[in-house]
Amino acid sequence: MTHRILVIEDQEDNRTILRDLLGAAGFTYLEAMDGAAGIEAASREMPDLILMDIQLPEVDGYEATRRIKSDPVLAGIPIIAVTSYALSGDEAKARAAGCDDYVTKPYSPRALLAKVRKHLAQGG
Repeated sequence: MTHRILVIEDQEDNRTILRDLLGAAGFTYLEAMDGAAGIEAASREMPDLILMDIQLPEVDGYEATRRIKSDPVLAGIPIIAVTSYALSGDEAKARAAGCDDYVTKPYSPRALLAKVRKHLAQGG
């Protein structure tokens, strides 16, 4: 069975890059364009992993992560922050919100896929 990855990202260019990257790697791609829609999509779709932008309209990535992780049904879904926030303390803030991993933009596609695969393998 193919793993389903939910990408919560507001920028079309970034979604296109991730759609192509994940599709080429054999993953099923799901998307949401803001934090509120991402929370709804996570509940509806039950993805195997979430790639979460932090700077989002409606509900930011920190709050979206907190809400997803506070739901006992969704709490086990790994969330990787994929963000341009790269200042000192930003990774700790993302992890404190519940993110399981952290990748800064611009990222290496190979490194991102390695993190995705690592978390999917840990989840069974």
